[in-house]
Amino acid sequence: MATARRAASSIDQVLVGRELSWLDFNDRVLQLAADPDVPLLERLKFCAIFANNLDEFFMVRVAGLLDHIDRGTDPSDGRSARETVDAISARVRRLEADLVRTLHDDLLPALAAEGVRILRLDECTPDERAQLAATYGSEIFPVLTPLAVGPGRPFPYISNLSLSLGVHVLDPVSGERRFARVKVPEVLPRFLPLAEPHRFVALEDVIADNIGSLFPGMLIEEHAAFRVTRDADFEISEAADDLLEADEQQLVRRRFGDVVRLEIDQGMAESMLDTLVEALGVQRSQVYRVPGPLDVADLMPIASVDRPDLRYGAWSPQTHVRLRTPDSDEPVDMFAAIRRGDILVHHPYHAFSTSVERFIQQAVEDPDVLAIKHTIYRTSGDSPIVPALVRAAERGKQAVALVELKARFDEERNIRWAKSLERAGVHVVHGLVGLKTHCKLALVIRREGGTLRRYVHIGTGNYHPATARLYTDLGLFTCRDDLAGDVSDLFNHLTGFARPQRYRRLWVAPLELRAKMVEEIRRTVAEHDDEAPASIFMKMNSLVDRTVIEELCKASQAGVRVDLVVRGICCLRPGVPGVSENIRIVSILGRFLEHSRIYRFLSRSGRRVYMGSADVMPRNLDHRIEVVTPVDDPYLIEEIDALVTTSLRDTAGLWELGADAAWTRRRPAEGAEPFSSQAAFMLQALGKGDDSDERAARREAAAAARVRRRAASGAQ
Repeated sequence: MATARRAASSIDQVLVGRELSWLDFNDRVLQLAADPDVPLLERLKFCAIFANNLDEFFMVRVAGLLDHIDRGTDPSDGRSARETVDAISARVRRLEADLVRTLHDDLLPALAAEGVRILRLDECTPDERAQLAATYGSEIFPVLTPLAVGPGRPFPYISNLSLSLGVHVLDPVSGERRFARVKVPEVLPRFLPLAEPHRFVALEDVIADNIGSLFPGMLIEEHAAFRVTRDADFEISEAADDLLEADEQQLVRRRFGDVVRLEIDQGMAESMLDTLVEALGVQRSQVYRVPGPLDVADLMPIASVDRPDLRYGAWSPQTHVRLRTPDSDEPVDMFAAIRRGDILVHHPYHAFSTSVERFIQQAVEDPDVLAIKHTIYRTSGDSPIVPALVRAAERGKQAVALVELKARFDEERNIRWAKSLERAGVHVVHGLVGLKTHCKLALVIRREGGTLRRYVHIGTGNYHPATARLYTDLGLFTCRDDLAGDVSDLFNHLTGFARPQRYRRLWVAPLELRAKMVEEIRRTVAEHDDEAPASIFMKMNSLVDRTVIEELCKASQAGVRVDLVVRGICCLRPGVPGVSENIRIVSILGRFLEHSRIYRFLSRSGRRVYMGSADVMPRNLDHRIEVVTPVDDPYLIEEIDALVTTSLRDTAGLWELGADAAWTRRRPAEGAEPFSSQAAFMLQALGKGDDSDERAARREAAAAARVRRRAASGAQ
């Protein structure tokens, strides 16, 4: 018992609260916005990403902590909810001060010098003022609705994340004073373009300048912008019979969640703030004064203006070398390529269109394909995946789509997909109550001669063409019987009615993924010695799970080298003597969002490499359907080894976590150029990497040898 208590105490020394760790991640995003080596419009984009991230953080994480406070309970991380909320408030105020300095003192002036300007009205030319006045009269005024508060007129409902103007209005005849709210319409651009390119004015400034037109005969004493953030998290009841209906009902409730944050113009008078605080039922600690503009996430369209000289150079994802047809523009035969050997694609360096989309499209067109089964967690309006499933159903193939309705903030889109697929005759399943289906799987069953062969794609990212150009993800194509059989069994479990079973090769959550990961860590420790030192490498979005953290600390204590690449939340402090001194943790941020999950174990018995959809968090391991697959092909293992080595060499966008729980950005040696792992992967995809051509040639030679051996075996 005493030993167990000492072990628990040592682990407690290295644990970091997840909410504050997440704020550390958003701080790293903000540091990219402040980096003078990053192109100006990309820096503006990082400001918008920072703000959007913070919105979601308040809607979900802070809302959950406030629920704990209301119920008189505390989270399970050993800290009180009130302590965490207070620490968050203090940290967010510091981060927002950093955002203001970056945006107002550095970035916006630098953009203005390049001709991209967000103007105050007094900075506009007379012609521009005339243009704005005409726009206000014809396009803005007709859609505005002033809502005054007074007898018989209660305070209006303020929807989540909407921008509003608060107005104090005085009747000069009666002396009566009223508060009114004017919503800044979301149907209009937040930043209005002027006639001269790349010059903009904030919509709320134009409304404020003409606010008297909404209250004729009255005096405007004050006006100021404000914005509320509401609790947007929800759960589906375990007793729900119809997940689609239950999800639609909860989406309606989301719009009416409790207010968790109130942002106001820095200059708002205390009297107006008192009105808002009382009407919205918030504490003063939930109020954030902002020098403007409110909702920096709305700057994203400006970051996309046509100024390529102010952005990263254009990048076109390349077709994987195994998926090219030599001396021909014809698309490759995906099934023949996969039969020659497993294929690993690395997005966005490899094209999504000529790999994943081609796989599904060929399956639809091939008369020998009998069935296509697919998971949809997030996708986009321009995705060919959903129309392909519709065409498959129309052609008489069995088409199955597992559409996850609980993909946070994509629920409405997924409900629309589910309904359209059902109308087209696709078999649609909405997942399991209490579990999000987060795995990324596509299964194709094809008739080949007198037998059926199964082809699968297992990915780390969503089937989303837009994010496939922005997120780094891995995808494995294989027709190995054991892996394909596991995927087939999992689809049957998700669509049918059966108890979960054990799988041959896949790690599947919530059944046994954590146990399998722990088993590999312990095996690595058991096989470690001075003659054959072992090592562990893990790359993920978040590291939170206490059980896995404990096992990694035990590995460190046994002398095993542990390298972790954690993009976001990391609840483990490395380098603590006697506990985590052999653990190194880094985070990589850059042009693309690091999103792939890789788990590699090296010990006396060899390399064991896995990839999949799961992060190391209790929500992934206990409350989601996740899949992690082994990578068996030695040439693919070599590719992942090269990926690992390249990532850890980064000096352009890598931060390292210290024993003091502080993140420090790594810089290149004096006089050396920064090394970007993402730029290196782009060069490799172009065939210009250090060893990409050599590896491709050896891989192709091995694939040809496998085909010859199979042919010889069949002839015998």
